[in-house]
Order: sequence, then C-alpha cells, then structure tokens
Amino acid sequence: MKFVIPGGSGQVGRVLGRSLRASGHDVVVLSRETTADNDGMRSVRWDGRTFGSWASELEGADAVINLAGRSVNCRYTKANLEAMMSSRVDSTRAVGQAIERAVRPPRVWLQMSTATIYAHRFDAPNDEATGLIGGSEPDVPRYWDFSIEIAKAWEGAQAEAKTPATRRLALRSAMIMSPDRGGILDVLLGLTRVGLGGAIAGGAQFVSWIHELDFVRAIEFLMARDDFEGPVNLASPEPLPQRQFMASLRRAWGTRIGLPATKWMVEIGAFFLMTDSELTFKSRRVVPGRLSAAGFAFEFPNWDEAALELVARWREGV
Repeated sequence: MKFVIPGGSGQVGRVLGRSLRASGHDVVVLSRETTADNDGMRSVRWDGRTFGSWASELEGADAVINLAGRSVNCRYTKANLEAMMSSRVDSTRAVGQAIERAVRPPRVWLQMSTATIYAHRFDAPNDEATGLIGGSEPDVPRYWDFSIEIAKAWEGAQAEAKTPATRRLALRSAMIMSPDRGGILDVLLGLTRVGLGGAIAGGAQFVSWIHELDFVRAIEFLMARDDFEGPVNLASPEPLPQRQFMASLRRAWGTRIGLPATKWMVEIGAFFLMTDSELTFKSRRVVPGRLSAAGFAFEFPNWDEAALELVARWREGV
C-alpha cells in the first residue's frame, strides 16, 4: 500500500513511517526540507500551503495522513499563535485541494487534530459523543480559547473539502509517548532524572496519553474500517491525574524523588523554556469512546505498564 504523510518528518511522522515501512508499505513524506536519509521513506518537497507538483503523489495512494502543523511547544505570543493556526489550516486546505483535483484520489484521508479541543475539566471524561468542546470554561485564562479555535479551524478545513470519493477522519490525538529523543517522554524523563518530576500545582489535572504502538495500531484499525468517519479520539482509555502520571514515571525510572512545583514556579520555568504553561495546567481527560465501542484492544491501556516498557527502550536508545 502507498501512504503519503504531509508533515511526516517530525517525531510522530517518524514513529508512524517506521512502522509502515517495516510492514512493507511505500511511504512518501511531504516536507519543507527533504533529506537523503529519512528512515527509508522517500521525501518530496512541499511548502505546506499551496497546491503544487507534490500533489501527484496522492494519485492512486491508499491513504494520506496529514500531520503538518507548527509545534505547540512554544511561547503563546500573537505571532506564534497565528503561525500555529495558519500552518494547520493552510496545509489541510492544500491537501484537500490536491484530493479534490486527483483523478484517482486516496481512499482515506486521516487528518491530525488534537485532544486539546475538549474542555478543561475534572468531573467526567470527554469522549466523541458526550465530550464538551472547550472555549467557555470558567476560571481559566481566556487566551486558552485560542487553542480551541485552532483545533476547530483545523477540523473545519478538512470538513470543508469536497472529497466525496475519500473517507475522512479527524484524529483527536492525546500525547503520543515514544522513546525517541526530543519527544514528550524524553522531556519528562529529563525532569525525572534531576528530581523535578513531581506534582505541578497540586497535580489534579488529568493527563491523556497514548503509547506509540497503540497509536500506530489505531491508524491501521481505522484504515481497515470503512464505517469510520469524522472525529476519533486517539487516547488511552485510562487518563490519570498528573501527580499519579509522574509518580508512575518515577517508579519506572527507579527514583522516589520528585519535587513538586507551584503554579508560579511553572509560569517562570515556562517563560525561560520558551513554552507555555497551558500545556501543563490544562486538564485533558479524554477517552477513546469510538475505538473502544468498536472493539479496539489497547496493548498498553495502563500507564504503569506503558511507562515501564517505554523507559526500558529509552535506556536502550531505541
């Protein structure tokens, strides 16, 4: 099978591409910068905004999996927020135009989205049917609303495309945990190793996550299920409070020390690390309602077991 992955040169793209290549599939990565060695995947240049010669790669492809978008790990300045919005919406519209013009369009278009679209909450989990879309929560910074607007515009750009021959899914993904250097697990382990992996602002906020293996398996599952369209939550069925999440990671690493951090300490740290505290403070309690109802079985539903497996591979450099 042929897979085209716009934005596939990042961490998530490498995780997905390696697995697809290992299964014998043809994988083409669309990237602003092509490289000679991309884990065996062929690279094709695109600008992430406009229709171009890259669109020929979609002809006859089995699937396009669009992962393109500026990283959210940055300070939420006006310029960065605008770049986050435009990089997601423009790339999605470009992919939609390419599919619309294709003589032999892909069978399925899996579009990356985000679990951040759901409301900051502690009382109940968010699934696709009953989850609350964010943007009107009390007692949260109003600038958090922009992340919700980005997510809605991202999905809206896919929904607006006229692709009647191509099935469309919006992947509302939680944090994808892999042992790759530079990923979110690598960052969290960096804090854990120096004794800073404790509760943040009390640690009651929920963390939603998914093991890289289950992320790839879910993609394959959705590829095979022609009855699936629209939003799908890609998250473990067991989100947990941040204090428990980090305690499990400390146990997996083999340390008991995890100094807590107050809200003001995190705000200062985020400023110097050029990131934003929303990534830490927002309670993302997201569950995979549609996948679970369809019988998808997670290899790693529990964070304790997932953390042990991931830490072991991180130590091995895998």
